[in-house]
Amino acid sequence: MPLPALEPGVDFETPVRRFTLASPVGHITMFEQADAITGLVWSVGNRIRNARPTELLAEAAAQLDAYFGRRLFDFDLPLAPAGTAFEGRVWQGLRAIPAGTTLTYGGLARRLQTGPRAVGRACGANPIPILIPCHRVLGAGGRLHGYSGRGGIMTKAALLRLEGISVSV
Repeated sequence: MPLPALEPGVDFETPVRRFTLASPVGHITMFEQADAITGLVWSVGNRIRNARPTELLAEAAAQLDAYFGRRLFDFDLPLAPAGTAFEGRVWQGLRAIPAGTTLTYGGLARRLQTGPRAVGRACGANPIPILIPCHRVLGAGGRLHGYSGRGGIMTKAALLRLEGISVSV
């Protein structure tokens, strides 16, 4: 069975680089391929083993440090998340939600002329959380609902509070 197609710019020939940083929501590992950030995951354990970061990964780490220090809320990094065309539309919609604001799954679905469950699935498939801010999407009535990052809705609440949004878990 052949492997699924990959998004443009991501291939099996280009090396993948990674860099892990400590953050208030746990250790985060970022991945770079072909001069773009392709992933961000919560690392397991407390050890950080890094090679010297690439220029892009160093910049991403600096921007995330500034984010967690409440000095920067709009990231300026090349992102190349692998996903379907529909997921890409949803992820672009997430990037259009300004820091310090939220939108419901239904509200984003109306903007994109689709259904809220489809939006929720695409949010859960987001390979670059925080940089693609799926934490800014809430359930009906503004309730916290799901988060694919380590710590689930506790992490989602922490990110929202960092951006000045009052939430309760």
